[in-house]
Amino acid sequence: MSYEFDFYDKTSLKSYNLNESMRYQLNMLDTLDVFTRKHCENVASLTCRLCEYLHCNKGFTEYCTICAYLHDIGKLYIPASILQKPGKLTDEEYEIMKSHTTIGYNICMKDLKLRPYAAGALYHHEALNGSGYPQGLTKKDIPYEGQIIRVADEYDAIVSKRQYKSHIGISDTLKILIENSHPQKPPQKSEALHKLSENARLGKNNANIVRVLFKVVIDDIEYEIYCTQSYIDDLKNNIKRFEEILKYKDKMDKAKKEKDKNYYREGIQMLFKENENFDNYLSLYDEYKKAYETRKAMIDNLYHEIKIIKKLKV
Repeated sequence: MSYEFDFYDKTSLKSYNLNESMRYQLNMLDTLDVFTRKHCENVASLTCRLCEYLHCNKGFTEYCTICAYLHDIGKLYIPASILQKPGKLTDEEYEIMKSHTTIGYNICMKDLKLRPYAAGALYHHEALNGSGYPQGLTKKDIPYEGQIIRVADEYDAIVSKRQYKSHIGISDTLKILIENSHPQKPPQKSEALHKLSENARLGKNNANIVRVLFKVVIDDIEYEIYCTQSYIDDLKNNIKRFEEILKYKDKMDKAKKEKDKNYYREGIQMLFKENENFDNYLSLYDEYKKAYETRKAMIDNLYHEIKIIKKLKV
């Protein structure tokens, strides 16, 4: 009776006919740990869809998607003790973690097949207001693909950390991205303050890309509702079937003649599906009803989530 929604199930990145060279680039992910590889796949999926909602042409969308696949390739050389540390990183560990951007860039630049996609690795942590890394670039110097991948990366990182099973509560994640699209409070260091003052009206994220992310998320929620509703319809059909079984069982218990009892018993057996029998049908009926109520409540919450997201402003 279990049901789990996969945020990224709807969009297949195979929608582009990837040639042999591109497959080589994607195969690089096989050398990453499972968590990082899944994250790269998720970010690529989101990037692909963001590009489509941003009306980017197919060539740029394909290029940007591959850049997103490879954006964390530099984590190949980050120690597992840091990469998989459950708690907060120390300042020294954080500096090592940040190096995955330049390491990834160098990996790509040394491989002729990966070189065209080095931007994903280098720019995905740069921020429009100059507070990002590794170079502290500002909006005018950050390629558009870097700005798109940054939003996809930040969204998936938060979602993965919070281990959402559904889009319920996902508006809280979007609020964080909105906050990072607003101007930041001035830092204490004078050099950083000067850089921020030049970009005082900018946040870390491109507000337009975050705005488009809302559309992608709403699209996902509506798909989740569709999938859940299909499941609910199946539950309803099974509940109706069990109600018929209960009616037959009641008539069987009240029948005086053995002939009539056998008639209703045979009717019940015809309504049973595989692994259902007189010993377990009541507990199964109860499970179906509980699953129905749970999924119904989920759909109501998902519709509520859409209402919240539609009211959000960047």
